[in-house]
Amino acid sequence: MPAAAPAFRTYVEESLNVLAARPEREVLVHGRRRVTAGAFSDLVYRMARALRAQGVGRSRTVTLLSGNLPETIAARYAANLLGCRVNHLYNKLSADVQAAIVRDVETRALIVDPRYADRAAEVAERAPVATVLALGPATTGTDLLALAADESAEPFAGDAQPQDVFGIHHTGGTTGHPKGICATFQQLREAMPRELGSRQAPPRQLVCTTLAHAAGTMADVTLLSGGTVVLLDDFDAGEVLAAIERESITQLFVLPPLLYQLLDHPASDRYDTSSLEGLAYGGCQTSPGRIVDALRRFGPVLVQFYSQSEAGGISLLTPEDHDPKRPDRLRSAGKVLPGVQVAIRDEAGRDLPVGGHGEICVRSAMVMEGYWKQPELTAEVLRDGWLHTGDIGFLDEDGYVTVLDRLKDMIVVVSGRVYTTELEDLLNSHPQVLQSAVFGVRGADDMEQVHAAVVSVPGSGVDEQQLRALVRAERGTMYEPACITLVEEFPLTDAGKPDKKLLRARAGHASS
Repeated sequence: MPAAAPAFRTYVEESLNVLAARPEREVLVHGRRRVTAGAFSDLVYRMARALRAQGVGRSRTVTLLSGNLPETIAARYAANLLGCRVNHLYNKLSADVQAAIVRDVETRALIVDPRYADRAAEVAERAPVATVLALGPATTGTDLLALAADESAEPFAGDAQPQDVFGIHHTGGTTGHPKGICATFQQLREAMPRELGSRQAPPRQLVCTTLAHAAGTMADVTLLSGGTVVLLDDFDAGEVLAAIERESITQLFVLPPLLYQLLDHPASDRYDTSSLEGLAYGGCQTSPGRIVDALRRFGPVLVQFYSQSEAGGISLLTPEDHDPKRPDRLRSAGKVLPGVQVAIRDEAGRDLPVGGHGEICVRSAMVMEGYWKQPELTAEVLRDGWLHTGDIGFLDEDGYVTVLDRLKDMIVVVSGRVYTTELEDLLNSHPQVLQSAVFGVRGADDMEQVHAAVVSVPGSGVDEQQLRALVRAERGTMYEPACITLVEEFPLTDAGKPDKKLLRARAGHASS
């Protein structure tokens, strides 16, 4: 008789097993709080039982409105242990957008950080839910921690099945109404690495961006690897540098604009960051010149991830690939990951040869199941087993992917097409420019015009005319922006990306 197949275990159950091996060790740090593996595991099991007593169970949706707390991770683990779908709201979205998402995903329970109690009340008024729970005493919702304290911490097997949706991750809402991206427990289990590279000591991960984005997944990997997660409430360059030194951080993830803030902090060089083994970045375009600056500051520890919520991981630029003498490599997003197929296709869906510019299409086990209750939109991007990413790029002869633009961000002008990343690279090459963001703004004739927002070196005196002259000389008048605005800093999304939707709106308002 053949042996029975092993029971399916979710990432939560695997993590809880790792935590149970050494219950006394420190696994989560938040301010002065230091949470042990045993205390965290107990909280997960108690929370899960409390949620079940509130009628929350498998195939229900739990929505989180919370900052970077240990209890936030525990609540997600507890809900996933029960087989629930978890949706984590970006905190900086408007109440109307948050309420639309809460309704859209059919939220059974809204779990709230007490610091966001007022916003939770606004959301619940617009989108009533059956149960509102708070991660502690709050003016909105029943105290989930108090409910959990009355429950048993005895371990139990989870209810999730492999094809159940573990999470509905929404796009950031910077290009329109957010879309709900569904992924299953099986997909997450296959995609999640079991450790963060070879090392003698367990990893120490610093989370300084929202747990609703990539930092949440990286925290999961760290806990599964037997490591410790240090949580900051928000990104502040000085606090991040101080935490790296104080907590001997080995792993850090930031988006490129935040990486630049670490470099530009006036006291950056005074902090000891030698404990870093991996400084991962990704999520939006980078400036090769600034990446060279980061190599000089932090050493050969940089790693670039190219991924999408819809596609999972696509490619990786390793520390060995970060060669200051190879700017073409630094402009790329790295080599395609094992188990991932990438094709570059034209508008007719035909595969293009090496070096051809077209849409990046991906096939792998990590590709999403689809958009939540949007079958027509799902059919647009998932065709014949391939995900059409909406990114424009090319593959070189060595298998490296370079992303040129988003299809929606590419600016169609009278003379042709302007790739925003190429223009950003050019502007960033000016010695007095720290970073730039290029975007299209429609005029009264409904034609797009090229606009750029630029952050310059303080006191440099660089002006719009100098930057225009650079663009004309290097790329011609087709790429010359109709308007270049010098700003002190960019507005950023919750995830840390330049908020081009807001920049575009500001530019349109200024020109009207």
